[in-house]
Amino acid sequence: MDMASHLAATLRQLRQARGWSLSLTAENTGVSKAMLGQIERGESSPTVATLWKIATGFQVPFSAFIEPQPIAGQPGYDAGDSAMVVVPLFPWDEQLRFDLFAITLAPGAVSHSTPHEQGVVEHVVVIEGALALQTDGGWRTLTAGQGARFAGDSPHSYRNDTQRACLFHSLIHYP
Repeated sequence: MDMASHLAATLRQLRQARGWSLSLTAENTGVSKAMLGQIERGESSPTVATLWKIATGFQVPFSAFIEPQPIAGQPGYDAGDSAMVVVPLFPWDEQLRFDLFAITLAPGAVSHSTPHEQGVVEHVVVIEGALALQTDGGWRTLTAGQGARFAGDSPHSYRNDTQRACLFHSLIHYP
């Protein structure tokens, strides 16, 4: 199954399980009804930020939208522009209640994340390069080997101000 089909099937399954219309889904996720329809029809490659909004609205882990075993040549999820590529290292674990991702942020890329579900805590560790991280309204730069823990239920942003890709791990712990 290709990524667009997987996203479409996952979104449709979540909506049907809750009995939500596209309009109600739009209200709960903050994603437009038109965009949700395009995703369900496999006509759109949503941004990582859009998928986070959908996952948060349904109160499901982000990894629900990424195939646990990426297809060869398609390592994880990117929205087609490769500004941010997300690969699940350890997909959602019901008992431990976390996702662990390897995230590559392209040079000059920025990603703004809307608040996740209430009580979510995020842990970020830079593996290669440098990552500018915005939490609590302020920016700080983390370099390889440095990490940060912050409330994921508040707005936060990632930015790569360098000329080389930044690789970081993000562990997201759900309440």
